[in-house]
Amino acid sequence: MFLSSEEDGTSQVSGYLNLLANTIDNFTHGLAVAASFLVSKKIGLLTTMAILLHEIPHEVGDFAILLRAGFDRWSAAKLQLSTALGGLLGACFAICTQSPKGVEETVAWMLPFTSGGFLYIALVNVLPDLLEENDPWHSLQQLLLLGSGIVLMALLSLCTE
Repeated sequence: MFLSSEEDGTSQVSGYLNLLANTIDNFTHGLAVAASFLVSKKIGLLTTMAILLHEIPHEVGDFAILLRAGFDRWSAAKLQLSTALGGLLGACFAICTQSPKGVEETVAWMLPFTSGGFLYIALVNVLPDLLEENDPWHSLQQLLLLGSGIVLMALLSLCTE
C-alpha cells in the first residue's frame, strides 16, 4: 500500500503502531488543551505552549520513524497529519463531556488524567536514559535543559497574566 516492496513486515508493523500511539497521544493533548481553556484563558495558553514545544520535535521524530518503516515522504506526511485529528477528537470530547453541574467537575478528572499520563510517559522514557548516562557532562546538560524548560514555562506564566 504505502510501503516499498523491500521492507519486511516488522518495520511495517512498527510504522502502523507508531501511528496508533501518536493518535492516542494527540487525543490526550486535545483533552488537556480543551480542559485547560475551560479553566481559564491563561492556563489554556500555557498548556497549548507546553504541548506545542513538546510536539514539534516529537512529530519530526515520528516522521523519521515512518520513513524508516518504509513509507514514502508524501505518505508519511499525510499519515502524520491525519494523527492530528486525534487532538481534535480529544478537544471535542473534553468540550462535549462538560458536566451540567459546571466546568469544575469536568476538569476535576480530565487535567489530572492527562498530566498523569504525560508524567508517566516522561518517567518511563526519559528517566532510564538519564540513569544509564555515564558522562556527567551529558547529565548536567540534560538537567540544565530541563531547568530551562521550567524557567520558560514560569516566564510564560508571568507574561500571560
